[in-house]
Amino acid sequence: MKRVYLDNGATSYPKAPGVAESMVDYIINNGANIGRGTYESSFHAENVVFETREKLAKLFHFPEPANVIFTKNITESLNVLLKGLLKENDHVIVSSMEHNAVMRPLNSLGKRGVTFSKVQCNNVGELDPEDILKQINTQTRAVVMTHASNVCGTIIDLENVGKLCKEQGLLFIVDAAQTAGFIDVDFFRIKADAIAFTGHKSLLGPQGMGGFVISEELSNEIDTLVEGGTGSLSDKEIQPEYMPDKLEAGTQNIPGIFGLHAALEYLEKNGVDNLRKREMMQVEAFIDGLMKISGVKLIGKSGIEGRTGVVSIDVPERDNADISFRLYDQFGIATRCGMHCAPSAHKTLGTFPQGTVRFSFSHFNTMEEVEYTLGAIRKVVR
Repeated sequence: MKRVYLDNGATSYPKAPGVAESMVDYIINNGANIGRGTYESSFHAENVVFETREKLAKLFHFPEPANVIFTKNITESLNVLLKGLLKENDHVIVSSMEHNAVMRPLNSLGKRGVTFSKVQCNNVGELDPEDILKQINTQTRAVVMTHASNVCGTIIDLENVGKLCKEQGLLFIVDAAQTAGFIDVDFFRIKADAIAFTGHKSLLGPQGMGGFVISEELSNEIDTLVEGGTGSLSDKEIQPEYMPDKLEAGTQNIPGIFGLHAALEYLEKNGVDNLRKREMMQVEAFIDGLMKISGVKLIGKSGIEGRTGVVSIDVPERDNADISFRLYDQFGIATRCGMHCAPSAHKTLGTFPQGTVRFSFSHFNTMEEVEYTLGAIRKVVR
């Protein structure tokens, strides 16, 4: 059976050329830890890790590689940021499109006296930054916001949000899970204080790799979530205060960093803009085809402006889970159905509790796969 992978919103497949080879080469031919050994393979591994920080700093137009922190995924990144910064009586503002990687830590922080308010987006996931002003109170400390919805693909205009945050003296923390590697994310243009990213989606790297970029000011304020060995200041039993050691206790996922290094080289060589244009040509054709299929409701924006390669549909007269199952069982098309770990977004979009069938594209997909998928949808919704 033909296989069509359309679940890149969950994790990209295939990975960038060279990712697997780089990871295998490290494991077979290097294998050393970093910051712990005074021998050639350890020095080489450390150089690759530092180069990866440099590449990520460049990607986000950020000047200080030491303030690029590695984690195992963006969920861990957001937990480190939120739990390291927010204190009792702090108030946070989020959008109604947030993923549970933001909402669950915030709800947990409620036990410490942290509160939050949601700014309501419209029924296609767009946010009016002026609505943030209505939620600000004397205890508001931060705005935490997704850059793009993992449910419907709508991109939120963060430049105006960041400008408002700076005018109001608020911290601005960005969840770039769906945009890092897909569009240009400029740390200073959006006036962020921290940007969390994951390595395994549009950055085309392996699972188990994520991180965040944090301003120098905020790096001095944040408390550590995890402490332990760093290979530095080993004569002391307290965590180093300088970056990245302050926030990177223990052995890092060095095979994953080698893989991410190769993925970033691929993105640099091919250009994020060029890859996005290829992907969005397919998305445009797919949306145009969906609009002609009776019984299928497109969720979110009807065009490609202001959206990612994530496209969700609802089939009101059918069980969406059954549609997703049949697409794979009969046609080999991999999608994701359900809540997508974002119940608030589904309530905003009017797809709670039935969820949606989500198709998420990559530039590795083809127009032939688009037409094949549209034909399959026509058959399963009859």
